[in-house]
Amino acid sequence: MFEKISSFPFGAYIKNKSIQNFIFLVLIQASNMLISIISMPLLIQSIGVDQFGLVNLALSVIIFTNIAVGFGFNISGPREVAINQTDRKGLSKVVSQILFSRIFMAGVTALLLLVSAYGFNFFKEYKTILVFSIILLFSEATLPLWFFQGMEKMKLISITNVFSKLLFLFGIVLFIHSPEQSKWVNFILGVPALGLNLFLLLYIYYVMEIRFYWPKIKAIWFSLKDNVYLFLSNIVSHITVSGGLIILSFFGNDTTLGMFSLSEKIMMVLRILPTLIIQAVYPNASKLYQISQEKFIRFLFKTYVFGLGAALLLSLATFFSAEFIITILAKSRLEQSITYLKILSFIPFLASLNIINGIILFVLNQKELLFKASLLMCFYMIGMSSLLTYKFGAVGLCVALLSSELVIFIIYSFLIYLKNKQLVHAFFKLSFGSHHRP
Repeated sequence: MFEKISSFPFGAYIKNKSIQNFIFLVLIQASNMLISIISMPLLIQSIGVDQFGLVNLALSVIIFTNIAVGFGFNISGPREVAINQTDRKGLSKVVSQILFSRIFMAGVTALLLLVSAYGFNFFKEYKTILVFSIILLFSEATLPLWFFQGMEKMKLISITNVFSKLLFLFGIVLFIHSPEQSKWVNFILGVPALGLNLFLLLYIYYVMEIRFYWPKIKAIWFSLKDNVYLFLSNIVSHITVSGGLIILSFFGNDTTLGMFSLSEKIMMVLRILPTLIIQAVYPNASKLYQISQEKFIRFLFKTYVFGLGAALLLSLATFFSAEFIITILAKSRLEQSITYLKILSFIPFLASLNIINGIILFVLNQKELLFKASLLMCFYMIGMSSLLTYKFGAVGLCVALLSSELVIFIIYSFLIYLKNKQLVHAFFKLSFGSHHRP
């Protein structure tokens, strides 16, 4: 497909690996959201609203515990793979350590969930559903997205992801017909994902000739220890992103919660844009940093300009179409939701300010700095959101979330400057002083 497109004037841009990474990451996210939207009414009709809520509650527990399974390798993995792209022996070592560390963490997490469910009688209402959902921990552990992202070869994994979600959709249509079968929903989600992940691992082993071997326990321990700050950063970030609705629940009624929740879900989808840009380009940025600081800075500047421009257009489009978006999704004109969405519409742009900081932190592997910034952000978000929500309700929360994006940019920029003054000075000199030179 890309070979045909390359005959057009914009073909050179489409052939760029970072842009391809971005396109395929968008495809993965879009397919996940689309299948989720399609499956929602099918499941509600088959198992009922109550069981549907319990299925999603179990899925939320799994999504949170998957932070432990990933243990920050979704951030560090692509960088290590990108640096070792041409070193097959080095790749084998990196892949083996990351893969088996994730599988080890999946086993530990699964055991803790089982002990919590049967030993301490947690998750009482949805215990069986949660146990059948544990397969998702192992599908997450075996997902080699970080490998293909680092290799900048995302086509195959994006195709298998779409195929996996389609198999899930067919599965619930064929096998889920009553509330008693709700325990199988997340299991059906996990089985094709795990099967296709194993296929991808076989492809890596036999076609790409990257060998796997069980590393020593000591190597797994050091691998996990090296990523502890990334793991903690992911937990703190999850609390920061998900905390707004929880804070509002203490001060608002059910109607306000519903109105805000609709706008927030839309915004959380749009806010993925800066994250996708960082994930798409930072493997190549890691390689360029090893080769030449000047090449790295020029690439960083181009990425930043593109990211800011794309995010600004997205924010403006959301602001001016907020009424249309809410009316389409809610099938009615919800004035409060429209107001909330208009305020929140500038979050993608404000979040994109931090693209440059995210790339620098990941490329330079400054994990402790990332954790410190994330922790400060979390404290600010919780404090400011609680204060403004108490004073002004959901509108205050929207303003607090906007200010959080701006404050985290300031915090990241300040900490990065203190740690990397020479790089920051070089960036401004090359980008704004001499980027016009050949």
